[in-house]
Amino acid sequence: MLVVDVGNTQTHFGVFDAGSERVAEDWRFATDRESTSDEIAALLANLLALRGLAFADLGGSIVSSTVPQLNDQWRTAASRYLGHEMLVVGPSLKTGMPIRIENPYEVGADRLVNAVAAYARVGSTCVVVDFGTAITYDAVSSGGEYLGGIITPGIEISLEALSARAAKLPIVELSEPRAVIGRSTVEAIRSGIAFGFAGQVEGIVRRLREELGESTRVIATGGFSTVMYPFIKETIDEVDEFLTLTGLRLIWKLNGG
Repeated sequence: MLVVDVGNTQTHFGVFDAGSERVAEDWRFATDRESTSDEIAALLANLLALRGLAFADLGGSIVSSTVPQLNDQWRTAASRYLGHEMLVVGPSLKTGMPIRIENPYEVGADRLVNAVAAYARVGSTCVVVDFGTAITYDAVSSGGEYLGGIITPGIEISLEALSARAAKLPIVELSEPRAVIGRSTVEAIRSGIAFGFAGQVEGIVRRLREELGESTRVIATGGFSTVMYPFIKETIDEVDEFLTLTGLRLIWKLNGG
């Protein structure tokens, strides 16, 4: 089956073998908000072919998206080229998770999917930290209820804004700084981003554990999660870059997949 997570910056999709709980193959590509269903299908076909797969191998599919205009394009691509209806995470799908916030319709599909996957794994109070376009923190109660969360600007947004608003500062690719004190502009930015966001995660998770309980499990996911893990490993219990894809498979199965 095919699972698709459409983010504001990247689209991450993967395939699961029948009966398996592990991602068999996965790919990432830049999200283009103007993509048509035919362009999506062509890109999908080419990436599948690189791993020896074809449309005929896909017996079901589901998508979660933070870019609403692409939902219909993915559904059309699935209907036309895969020969089945693609499920779209939203109010019409069961998730098995009560949403305890003021307006349940405000919850991003990816955030809810992450919460479903985390609770299925932990079975108790947990928090998901997703390093995407934004950094989101989503809390789930011991009874499996979505409680709400926190949203902050993401790493890539911050790097781009720093360069855009400060004429002499370049855009820097995030990597592990050699020391806390940067001895060049690039190293100073890397240190500031790495240790600055690590401090944010540590502070927010500490407050969340004070509110939810010290036994709260914390799972990190998203594109920058593995890069950030060395700086937050004392705070985060585990990293799972496939958490959203796993949650999509669980919701697909819950809805008759």
